[in-house]
Amino acid sequence: MLLMFVKSFRIYNMNDIIVVDNKNYKRELYGIKIFTSLSFICMKTPYFRKASLPALFLLTMIFAAGCKKSTPAATNSVVAPTITTSGLIINLTSTTAQSGGTISNDGGAAITANGVCYSSTNHTPTISDSKTSETVSTSGVIPIDFTSSLNGLTAATTYYVRAYATNSVGTSYGSVVQFTTSTSVANVTATVSTLAGSGTAGYADGTGPTALFNNPAGIAVDASGKIYIADSYNNRIRTLTSAGISGSLAGNGTLGYNEGAAATAEFYGPSGLVADAQGNVYVADFGNNVIRKISSTGIVSTYAGNGTGGFSNNTVATSAEFSNPAGVAIDASGNMYVADLGNNVIRKITSAGVVTTFAGTKTAGYVNSTTGTSASFNKPSGVAVDASGNVYVADQGNSAIRKITPAGAVTTIAGGTSQTQLLNFPAGIALDKQGNIFIVDEGGRIIECTTNNVLYYLAGSLNVTGLVNGAGATALFNNPQGIAVDANNNIYVADQNNNCIRKLTVTVTP
Repeated sequence: MLLMFVKSFRIYNMNDIIVVDNKNYKRELYGIKIFTSLSFICMKTPYFRKASLPALFLLTMIFAAGCKKSTPAATNSVVAPTITTSGLIINLTSTTAQSGGTISNDGGAAITANGVCYSSTNHTPTISDSKTSETVSTSGVIPIDFTSSLNGLTAATTYYVRAYATNSVGTSYGSVVQFTTSTSVANVTATVSTLAGSGTAGYADGTGPTALFNNPAGIAVDASGKIYIADSYNNRIRTLTSAGISGSLAGNGTLGYNEGAAATAEFYGPSGLVADAQGNVYVADFGNNVIRKISSTGIVSTYAGNGTGGFSNNTVATSAEFSNPAGVAIDASGNMYVADLGNNVIRKITSAGVVTTFAGTKTAGYVNSTTGTSASFNKPSGVAVDASGNVYVADQGNSAIRKITPAGAVTTIAGGTSQTQLLNFPAGIALDKQGNIFIVDEGGRIIECTTNNVLYYLAGSLNVTGLVNGAGATALFNNPQGIAVDANNNIYVADQNNNCIRKLTVTVTP
């Protein structure tokens, strides 16, 4: 072996000195000159002349490896930003639109520019095309959400848009979103009126302002156009005609849990509700932790839940447990979906009365997933279902609208935890016959999300409260909670803190 021919062999990394046979040799960069010196030593030293060439090669490799380890390679931790483009186009007209994005990682360096770039000819636009430049956030808080206004667009033209963000490394882009401007429409808004209620809390049947409500929370419309209202603080289920004439369907006004004839039944803060094709009404009885059924003949019974607040599924619906159910919806096959707010999940009740967890886990969170029970929600408050069996959720705590496919895959359609300006704690959700989504958020706005992924703010102003009728943002609400759409596309809103029912008629202004 090589070491038989070397009397003493030591390496002192700290001093960069190599000692061979008690003679010092200065180590040079990467050991290059060391190897030259060792070759000379081998020729002059009798011990080394006896070493074979393979042994010398092995010694050379040892020194090379040692030198490399002592000089770590420099690393660069700064990378380009990570950004996504908003999947929605906002307030689209013939010449204007809004888009935006979310910077989820600044790459380790300050963002120097961000906005959206767009083109009608380049399908993958860059900052060399038309672009917006937003005020760069200096807060250092990630994620960064922004919305940009696109002006001077051409009517009836397809555009391609994507978000961008720049730091010292370079520019990153989100995915491309495509949209087409309208032919001649300049604006889409809604005209708001008060259908019933005066703004004063109370209980009285009547017409228009003579009818009184107390914190109405849920609202639904059946196929005939009859309106049903969960009058939560009155612990009653009320009815309303399209002419604003109110009546009482069930509940004696006493907070409690009593079954039987509609006039003597008791509820505890009823919330969401839905009517089926047979004239039955189902109520999310929030405080009683159950789903109630009001039959077409006026009998109130428990449809699901045992009255104990909890989280358990069961093959017998009335043995299952819920925690503050807030919203209900029924699909074409008679399956019911429940926004189980206190459990942070969406439950499914089959027409045979089997209760399962359709999506979500008991722990609040914000996770999309291809498997429903691997996803997470935060205080879901409203549900709606389309003709294809897709379930849409007003995920209030996450300020998002979520979609659950019949197979259980969960995605986000709009909003998110960092986008409370876009959606501010959505409380209620409804669909029209075409599949357009209508939303009320607690910020006081009525919002439409079309099947073309265009979002319109129909009425209300963010975080400005009042009881004001009118068009668009001039109309004001106060903590609206429920929303419904009839066959004629009239929109009805349970304006909770204003103690009234509002009506919206959508207008398209050329």
